[in-house]
Amino acid sequence: MKAVRSALEYLKGAGVTHVFGIPAGSVNAFFNELYDMPEITSVVAKHEGAAGYMAASYAKYSKKMSVCIGSSGPGATNLVTGAANAMREHLPVLFITGAVPVSTMGLNASQELDADPVFKSVTKYSVTVKDAKDLLKEIAKATEIAISGVPGPVHVAMPIDVQQGDVGTPEIPAPPVRRDMAPDLEAIKFAAKEMAERKTGYIFAGQGASQSVDQLIELAELLDWPIMVSPQGKSIMKSSHPLFAGIFGFAGSEMASKLINEGDGKTLLVIGSSLGETATNNYNANMAKDRFLVQMDFDASVFNRKYEVDAPILGDIHLSLAFLIEELKALGLTARPKDAPLAEMPSADLTEYSTKNVLLKLQQYLPAETRYTIDIGEFMAYVIHHMDVPETGTFDINVHFGAMGSGLNAAIGSKFAEPERPVVAVTGDGCFFMHGMEILTAKEHKLPILFVVMNNARLGMVYHGHSLQYKRVHASFEQEPVDISAMAAAMNIPSFRVDSMDDLSQDVLDRLTSLNGPAVLEVALVDNNTPPMGDRVKFLSSFGK
Repeated sequence: MKAVRSALEYLKGAGVTHVFGIPAGSVNAFFNELYDMPEITSVVAKHEGAAGYMAASYAKYSKKMSVCIGSSGPGATNLVTGAANAMREHLPVLFITGAVPVSTMGLNASQELDADPVFKSVTKYSVTVKDAKDLLKEIAKATEIAISGVPGPVHVAMPIDVQQGDVGTPEIPAPPVRRDMAPDLEAIKFAAKEMAERKTGYIFAGQGASQSVDQLIELAELLDWPIMVSPQGKSIMKSSHPLFAGIFGFAGSEMASKLINEGDGKTLLVIGSSLGETATNNYNANMAKDRFLVQMDFDASVFNRKYEVDAPILGDIHLSLAFLIEELKALGLTARPKDAPLAEMPSADLTEYSTKNVLLKLQQYLPAETRYTIDIGEFMAYVIHHMDVPETGTFDINVHFGAMGSGLNAAIGSKFAEPERPVVAVTGDGCFFMHGMEILTAKEHKLPILFVVMNNARLGMVYHGHSLQYKRVHASFEQEPVDISAMAAAMNIPSFRVDSMDDLSQDVLDRLTSLNGPAVLEVALVDNNTPPMGDRVKFLSSFGK
């Protein structure tokens, strides 16, 4: 058996059903073995960076490790951004790269690159295997590291000759099982006692709480505390829940901002947020000012970064919440469900042709369970600030790492992971021109994804940010308008161009979402309103003063 086949047999046994990437000479042996392994689908992307985003999204929604592969040299460097993206989101992705034969290393071979150190800073583990007998062992080791503790990406480089080496009939190891990280009970008791004594407070939930929504709600109702979420965690809470106080952070809500800046809550309970820049409105000091700060996370490195944490609780979120709920009940707290919401949702006038109204209108016409994967651009602020959350898990917003094109490709990874869930990618012309050809990947695999392209013929986020900071904008930030719907049509992908609010209708959306493959909805719109970026606008406007 070839070494690469043994590695693939191990990955198959570990539940891998999809491999994202691009074939090339240095990984041809890998792809050749896949011919005889119909259990694993090869998803050939148009760019390795896109494949990395797809693999990360697949890992997130399949709740298992995914695999992404690229060639040596440029294929490897193209994968680095995807690895950094997965690292930021704590997603277990095995990145595999080819490498030149061991005998030619250091001789300036074609596409030679020592990829191991390149990946080290953006993965939990990176290695180059130089002996065929070690390949299976290293793939198994990398897999265990990827899913254990704080999950994250790993990287294995496979020289061509190592892949093809004969390893006989090796014993295929059993796949690893992630062990739960239980919190320290004394830390739970301390936090519960302090929270009960202070009585008032707020819950601030990040993406890390997304798998523990029921417990989060039970805790909030037990404490009778408002729940705020980070932009990344937008879809943790339904907008209709009586204790939901909105989004705090980039493009957040006025209510959440007022509670943090002016509210009298004595405790801030942070659940699954690293309290980064976009989640804290540029590290707003008022979050922890005169408040007892409790922070729950499975990553110890997030404690005491910017804010001094009074009660850090290290462990898996679902276990930490379960223990805290039981401890609070033991202290005598009982649930007090609310009937009336903290604030009424304002009714919207959807007549003006604007980014906000287009997004709200789309949501009216699409199923409530639709997942929106949101790219990076000015439209993202409108999504965070204005769009409703009718069901949990309906938004994928990666403002953390902020890679353009990640949202467009997340739609593809999400659809592979959950085929029955409607998926809509909301992207911009800037992101589309980076990774838009991946609509062909969706077409080749007959994925019914609607790609909504907000086409304003400019790099909108940069345009507004530069204008707020410097009061002028480079002409090169704008461009001659391109008919993206015509581009899609040229690829035999159904498309429709929106030039006014009247163009949007239930019939149009029904036609584009009932296909055996992708469709493109181009929204040709130059919206000169300042995006609802919240305190970010104040920060940019005061730049240099």
